[in-house]
Amino acid sequence: MERRPTIKDVAREAGVSKSTVSLVLQGSALVKAQTREHVQNVMGRIGYVYNRSAAKLRSGSTGLIGLVINDLRNPFFSELAACLQESLSQQDYVAVLANTNEDPALQHKMIKALIEHGVSGFVISPTYDDSGAAFEEIARAGLPAMQVFRQGDMRGDKFPFAAPDYKEGGRLAVAHLRARGARRIAFVGGLEGRPVTQERASGYLSVMEEQGQEPIMLTGAATRQFGLEQAAVLASQYPDVDGVVCFNDLVALGLLGASVAMGRDVGHRLRIVGVDDIAECQHSAPSLSSVCCRIPEFANTISGQLLEWLQNGPAPARELRTPVELMVRASSGTL
Repeated sequence: MERRPTIKDVAREAGVSKSTVSLVLQGSALVKAQTREHVQNVMGRIGYVYNRSAAKLRSGSTGLIGLVINDLRNPFFSELAACLQESLSQQDYVAVLANTNEDPALQHKMIKALIEHGVSGFVISPTYDDSGAAFEEIARAGLPAMQVFRQGDMRGDKFPFAAPDYKEGGRLAVAHLRARGARRIAFVGGLEGRPVTQERASGYLSVMEEQGQEPIMLTGAATRQFGLEQAAVLASQYPDVDGVVCFNDLVALGLLGASVAMGRDVGHRLRIVGVDDIAECQHSAPSLSSVCCRIPEFANTISGQLLEWLQNGPAPARELRTPVELMVRASSGTL
């Protein structure tokens, strides 16, 4: 088998120094355009292939970032993973994706395996009931990690936490429903007692308290099936409810579909708002209003903070809230 061409071979054939070839490989602006083109032509002619992983190892970084996501079946988290992968790739890092399926034991196993394979850092949306074990593993390895949407390490002193401003999103949703004429508003979805449920319901609850109204909280799984089931509960037990803010879009889409099937006038007599603004919101019938978390921008912010921490330090702020906006559609927008 023939020996693979090296930087030395490129330098000799191009008549330049090894350092010049290295600068070309790094995309440095210090190299003149004519020289860069000449070196690149020589690389192509002799079949030189840049071994990026070896270069990363020499610099102390593998160029791999572990993305540990709690539920990739949820389109919201799938979009997050795709946007993070794209954002990291633009900085010459490769995302290694792990779906934990809300299983703390699997999460711990995945994180341990990713550490053994030499990832340089993590972005984690933790499972429920993690108890912090996974983060202890990362701390022992001395790696940076960003928590997103949920907190497994509740202190946040080692692993910064970032999430959309759900409280503001809830307030926007309730204000919109009020402006459209809703008088009795419920919150549907999210497991009772979970910090993430409290987070997503916080805006709704604060407005209910300010207005002296008793909140209606129908808690449960953050799934389409749960939303579907709650349509009958609302119709039979809370017939005066004419506005609903849902934990996420999956719950909202289930509630919307079942309510329409029951003959309820969704968008007029019953107004529904979801949270996350997944792509399906635009294509449901009627289309679903939702609090948009601006995931592409969120992913760029998170990847940028993680790589800055990894390459230059220090760690980002302990907590970051990113902007949200309400996307008004037919499920709540009919006057």
